[in-house]
Amino acid sequence: MSADLPCRMLFGMSGASETRAPKPSPLNGFEETVKDFWVSRPRRPHVGRKVAGVAAAIGYRYGIDPVVVRIALVVATIFGGFGVPFYLLGWLFLPGESDEVSGFESLIGRGRSSVSPAFAVVLSVLTVVSVGGSFSGSWFDGGALISFALISIALYLLHRNRGQENRPAPVVSRTQAFTGNGAFTMTDTATAPAEAKPGWDPLAADPAGWDLPDPPSTQPPPAPPMHHRDRRPERRRNSKVGSATFALAVLTAGGGVLANLNGATWFSAQHIVGLVLGVVGIGLVTGAFARGGRGLIGLAVPLAIAGMVLTTVPFENFDFRGGAGDLHETPHSVTDLKPLYQHAAGDIDLDLTALPAGSPITTNVINGAGDTTVTVPDTADVTYDCHTGAGNTQCFGHEADGISQDALTGVDYGTDGPGGQQITLHVKNSVGNVEMRRG
Repeated sequence: MSADLPCRMLFGMSGASETRAPKPSPLNGFEETVKDFWVSRPRRPHVGRKVAGVAAAIGYRYGIDPVVVRIALVVATIFGGFGVPFYLLGWLFLPGESDEVSGFESLIGRGRSSVSPAFAVVLSVLTVVSVGGSFSGSWFDGGALISFALISIALYLLHRNRGQENRPAPVVSRTQAFTGNGAFTMTDTATAPAEAKPGWDPLAADPAGWDLPDPPSTQPPPAPPMHHRDRRPERRRNSKVGSATFALAVLTAGGGVLANLNGATWFSAQHIVGLVLGVVGIGLVTGAFARGGRGLIGLAVPLAIAGMVLTTVPFENFDFRGGAGDLHETPHSVTDLKPLYQHAAGDIDLDLTALPAGSPITTNVINGAGDTTVTVPDTADVTYDCHTGAGNTQCFGHEADGISQDALTGVDYGTDGPGGQQITLHVKNSVGNVEMRRG
């Protein structure tokens, strides 16, 4: 028997080792690598960040100097314009150092994040707009797609080769436990050690020989009634209605922006907000029957306010094309004069006094938000059409002020009467002041 025991132990141990499956590597293929990247995403640190800590997070995660990452993002921004959308995506989907989840996941109720839900909505809109702008127009045709592909390949290779290094520790969720005396204590989610069972006798004596009183009842005394202010509502189960509706709303907004950038003028700011608000409304109605989607109220309220403002203030000419910032143009020849000066936001100052007299010229000025000023020669014969959705309009002595005013049109011959150079101007503003004057 003593000889059989080692054999049984030996064969038992060998059999256990044979049946035990080897631990699979998380980076066996493309899908596994992508899944592992999402699980062990870089975390934006509190120290060493410049803006949101996206570059520092990638650098610390994969052992690269964050300066190199920042330079790569700047290069991607210059050659293609995808650096800014990538940074916004990192800000939205990479959790902070002490956060349970990212800002986007917190927005849909997956956990706690230092990014507030309102700011997460702003980041989502900025991300959609920046992605649409980078893919619709850049310095090089296809540059945004190329930079997007290069950044994606670089991240994949980095995680493939260094994904097992510097893996961030998960943030353990802590819950509040009510002690019963009116105080709250913080406890970990790990279970506490089990208490010793009653009835164990350390002296191993006959229980019948002990004359002890009955043990107290193990049932805890009833808890005192809680004040209504101490009662916390039961946490609702996360509903897929809200997540699906929010994703569909973001896709609708992005599709509208891309359509506007590609020339579909119907997709104005009012229509895009209206479409997104309609998607959110359908989600709210669906959530009312499916007992979910309450978080959509926080998105519907600002959208409704924005829709009211956009429908009250006429932004017929507003779109997302054009740059932002002040624009100052002084053409010195007819070839320098552009047929269209368009800006999304900022002041436009167009000076036509340096143009030589010659054949008739025509130009258009469209400004989304900002002041527009056009200066013409004293002796030019100007046929004008100037309008603003909300603001003040002054064109050669004629003035209109307020909202939804009619456009000012007419012909002004200048100080010398008819006979000067013929200039035709069409100026339209969404919000801001418009002025036509002589230099």
